Amino acid sequence: MKFNLDEEDKTDVSLTPLIDVVFLLLIFFMVTTTFDNDASLKIELPKASNTVQSQEEKNLEVVIDRNGQFYMDGKTLLDGQSRTLESALAKMTKKYSVEKITIRADAQTPHQAVVSVMDAAGKIGINKVFIATSSEQLNTQK
Repeated sequence: MKFNLDEEDKTDVSLTPLIDVVFLLLIFFMVTTTFDNDASLKIELPKASNTVQSQEEKNLEVVIDRNGQFYMDGKTLLDGQSRTLESALAKMTKKYSVEKITIRADAQTPHQAVVSVMDAAGKIGINKVFIATSSEQLNTQK
């Protein structure tokens, strides 16, 4: 029995699907790669024993107790109405020429009292409002 082996019957490997798969993998990795924006220079600044103290800004604080009573500059406000808060904040910001306020509210203060101060500050043009908190470490050490 004689087998007929033609060398012309060789199978050819098509590279087109292989190239397509490689390009798809390349596109996939290009799309899913994230770039680190924090790749800036890491420098350690020199230390100095005599540092210049920056001039401390006067900070206007609005204190709110647990009953919703407002205090500014150590004085009690008559009421918590919007007009009273606005006029008191405007007067204090002009007196101390500050552009920011800090709200120190008791943890049990009604939320509306804090929002009222923030609203009054926004109406007179103060856009830097900070809310003071206490550290949990201080609370646990007591």
